[in-house]
Amino acid sequence: MNASPRIVFMGTPSFAVSSLKALLDAKMNVVGVVTAPDKPAGRGMQLQQSAVKQFALEHQLPIAQPEKLKSPEFFAQIQAWQPDIQIVVAFRMLPELIWSFPPMGTLNVHGSLLPKYRGAAPINWAIINGEKETGVTTFRLQHAIDTGDILLQERIPISPDMTAGELHDTMMEVGAQTLVKTLHGLITGIIQSKPQEEKLAILHAPKIFTKDCQIDWQQPVAQIHNLIRGLAPFPGALTKVDGKIVKLFITSIVNENPKEPIGSFVTDGKTYARFACSNGYIQLKDIQWEGKKRMPIADFLRGYKKAD
Repeated sequence: MNASPRIVFMGTPSFAVSSLKALLDAKMNVVGVVTAPDKPAGRGMQLQQSAVKQFALEHQLPIAQPEKLKSPEFFAQIQAWQPDIQIVVAFRMLPELIWSFPPMGTLNVHGSLLPKYRGAAPINWAIINGEKETGVTTFRLQHAIDTGDILLQERIPISPDMTAGELHDTMMEVGAQTLVKTLHGLITGIIQSKPQEEKLAILHAPKIFTKDCQIDWQQPVAQIHNLIRGLAPFPGALTKVDGKIVKLFITSIVNENPKEPIGSFVTDGKTYARFACSNGYIQLKDIQWEGKKRMPIADFLRGYKKAD
């Protein structure tokens, strides 16, 4: 196959927009876009369009926003578009009737080097676990989530202080280019899919819950630092200062033996704030009181009075 196949693209957040843009920039034939229904948001609860919908409207692409992916109406729309291939980037889990419909199958762009970190939060868990490298994988969808045959992988280094937000932005661009390379490879026949090695599927990336965000100051300082940066900027690592819940985002490690009890909040009231850990300190660069805006630690300390 040398001509661009008919592509239906499925995605919702800004992460997916980069891939859709890359397809258009590469002159690929996108015949339809599927994204989430508009949802009320903000103080006025006005209906908000997804980032993918906004981009699709700007580029006059046909759009579908199914409430239910198993509805006959949605399947009829897919049939009407007659895709040769479908591409999924940051979208919902598809029923088999949908993902198996195109003759070239359905591709997914996943934020890890599969089979490592299958699941909803691969970017976060790679950093939380202290990985020095991750990547993106394009693969064919099949019934079990994130288990399909691999098409292409690109590696991404993780620097010692990189946050999940920074990795997200890097991966967004790498993933978009990897997707285009994958499609070119499929069109020209130079890419062959290969099964995932199940014996390597030992690290998982489940959805992040509030319990996963709680900092345990008994843990080694490097492990705590990884947790904080792996949850920054969202949802944010949680602890307490003077009995009040705070979120931490950007930190550094101070390799000194703490004089204070583990978990103590230590500050000179002017220039620094840190928490004592078992084998060092976590120094804070910013902080967010519950219900307040995130702020640099210097701004926080100007208004901070230690509780008696």
